[in-house]
Amino acid sequence: MVVINRGAHAEPGTSLEFKTGNWRSSECPTHIHAKAPCHAACPAGEDQQAWFAWLQEGHVEEAWRELVSANPLPGVTGRVCPHPCETACNRVSIDTPLAIHNVERWLGDEAVSKGWAYPVEAPAEDAPCVAIVGSGPGGLSAAYHCLRNGLRAEIFEALPEAGGLLRSAIPPTRLPRPALDAEIGRLLALPGITLNLRSKLGRDVLLDELKHSHAAVILSPGCGESKEWNVDGAVPTDLHEGLHLLREFMDHGQFPEARRVAVHGGGNTAIDLCRLMKRHGVEQVTLVTASALPGPDTDPNDLINVVPRELEEALEEGIEIVEHATVKRLIMKGSRVTGVEIVALKKLLGTDGRMHRIQFEGTERVVPVDMVIPCIGERVKADGLHNLLNRWHYLDAKDAWSRTDLDNIYAIGDSRGDRGTVAEAIGDGRLAVQAIAANLKGEADPQADDRPEMPAAGLNKVYFGAVKRTVPPKLPVGERTFEAEIEGDIGRLEALREATRCLSCGNCLACDNCWVMCPDNAVIKTAELAKDGSHYLFDLDYCKGCGICAQECPTGFIQMKEDTWHEGD
Repeated sequence: MVVINRGAHAEPGTSLEFKTGNWRSSECPTHIHAKAPCHAACPAGEDQQAWFAWLQEGHVEEAWRELVSANPLPGVTGRVCPHPCETACNRVSIDTPLAIHNVERWLGDEAVSKGWAYPVEAPAEDAPCVAIVGSGPGGLSAAYHCLRNGLRAEIFEALPEAGGLLRSAIPPTRLPRPALDAEIGRLLALPGITLNLRSKLGRDVLLDELKHSHAAVILSPGCGESKEWNVDGAVPTDLHEGLHLLREFMDHGQFPEARRVAVHGGGNTAIDLCRLMKRHGVEQVTLVTASALPGPDTDPNDLINVVPRELEEALEEGIEIVEHATVKRLIMKGSRVTGVEIVALKKLLGTDGRMHRIQFEGTERVVPVDMVIPCIGERVKADGLHNLLNRWHYLDAKDAWSRTDLDNIYAIGDSRGDRGTVAEAIGDGRLAVQAIAANLKGEADPQADDRPEMPAAGLNKVYFGAVKRTVPPKLPVGERTFEAEIEGDIGRLEALREATRCLSCGNCLACDNCWVMCPDNAVIKTAELAKDGSHYLFDLDYCKGCGICAQECPTGFIQMKEDTWHEGD
């Protein structure tokens, strides 16, 4: 029997004799567990509000288990993700957003140090097996979610180690190799996952073979080939492309000699390269980007696509950034570069109704350099995929589940061309496997989370005071080396403190406001959870629709909706 209790002022024989629900005209309260903006913005599919709720109660391992139900690599994403969840956080309407990535990183490292077991079970020995091409973040996520869906996973990786671009193109200053190795190693050790190294598609294994030997194939090859680059047809003989140069440095620890370098691009590879070259001893490093730097009037669609803290650190380290500009001309002496002519760009509306970046004549200036490095993006290598690549050298995925035009072939991560972050690849892997599992069971695709999103305007912020955001320790510029991680760990106390700043958007806090403040005893408190996950029910015999409960709900969990209830129904 469920124990229930009305507000303390409800006494039998008094107010309960008057069924004030008869007074209600059009609206009544209802519980709506809306999506927090952080959850809606997370490409990996994490429900940050859910795992912060566990932390608020001091249940750290449960918080990690909730987190890895979507993302098996929190120690990685907590370090390298641009954290759009923080940009979306409703806390910014009060003070500053939650330090979600710092807490996520701490949870990932805590799980490694404590040896917490991933919440998965080994699949049956005869369970269907999914072939996964590539062991980057998308492939690793897909393998993990195969286990969560009762499937086996077999990974085919061309390189001698798993990790993809996590290992070959992200510097240890952002992603230390011990942290990367520990998290990947734990994941790959799970029963049901088989890893084949030095297995290159098109050479050691063929796509047609995988189609016939496995229940489905997930392609996660990453983008390992730089796009072609020239300036009006001119290309230096000593051209070094950004991704290739970064990989060479990661392998050998050396850059070609140069005093003054111009990097042309605007992504994380470009920023990483600028910082490493500056640390290597290059006197002047200039980043030329068509995008804009952050500012109060910056259009979010025009913002440079890098992790915000990495941009801040690059400026601290003396990297010159020329925004809204491009390289108009290479100044050559023979076949070698001696300078670049930079011109400003303006966004103007074209005849096709779209905005285009146009060179702004009269703004040209020359920057002396002895090396120019293009970082204008990468594309998929054609090895073993010739018939699947589109004209831009990407794989086409036709829906949210990453299906291609070929049956049981899925394309995930940056190989799709419309993805670019580790978190997006992780989310793609999860969704593709969910679709595969449903298809193997003869079921429809899983339902997308179509819950409404809780905006800041839906909260009662009177109940939340300003609390200073946790600031992680950071190495001073003079102590930054090629190996030392720049941003430090916030630790347990600060992680739990940061959790108290979460507004629990769209979720019940069990604060009792509705129960205490209802003037008509229409709110019933239960000892056990109701089916909506709260401890409260509305007795519409007494609710007159005044809306006090919705007004005083701190998180927007109670909302007034059109009344469909009628007495006697």
